[in-house]
Amino acid sequence: MSGNDSSPLFEHNHADESAFLPGNMLESARIQKNLPPVVVPPGCLLDFDGELVDFLIANGKAKLEPSWPCFHTRLYLWRANGTEYGIIGGTVGASFAVLVAEELFALGCEALVTISSAGLIAGNLQPPLFLLIDKALRDEGTSYHYLPPRRFVSTAPSLVDTVARRLSDVGVPFSQGSSWTTDAPFRETSKLISARREEGIVAVEMEAAALLAMAEALEKRVV
Repeated sequence: MSGNDSSPLFEHNHADESAFLPGNMLESARIQKNLPPVVVPPGCLLDFDGELVDFLIANGKAKLEPSWPCFHTRLYLWRANGTEYGIIGGTVGASFAVLVAEELFALGCEALVTISSAGLIAGNLQPPLFLLIDKALRDEGTSYHYLPPRRFVSTAPSLVDTVARRLSDVGVPFSQGSSWTTDAPFRETSKLISARREEGIVAVEMEAAALLAMAEALEKRVV
């Protein structure tokens, strides 16, 4: 056994190219399943809780894309105001969300919106509310495979501004602020919650930091 007790999270050379690419995996899955090639819509959404997907299906507004080759998820298509979008539900957790996001980008996605429930940390807000995350605290592991260590990773300011304007235009009330991304929700101690609140954190969830790190590293549009 090695005597090295340091964390492997900090051993990555982020300039090295991955030997395992999402496009290659999806093509292998497509061949195994005997599926035709598929291109996903330019605009896609990850619905971590799956409630929006369930609503769209129940109301006849979403249809299954049978050619989506991913082994772990189902891709649905729905149309709004003349534009078709892709949506996948149930992608809970940082590593799973990033895996599926990379697969979507490999097959034609150009912009990805993510939506999830979250725990409220800020003491001056009352739920229910929408939080537009402009930066996320990296208290998870996946983001360190994409970016060197630093405390926060930010959403691209242009995307934050665009989404904020759109939400305001359609009359959706929202707050904008920072989130705490954790891999271990059942290890959120009272001391940590208080410290995060003092730091100005608004909410806690399980995906944002990893997705934003992937977006920054691979130059993808994610909000």
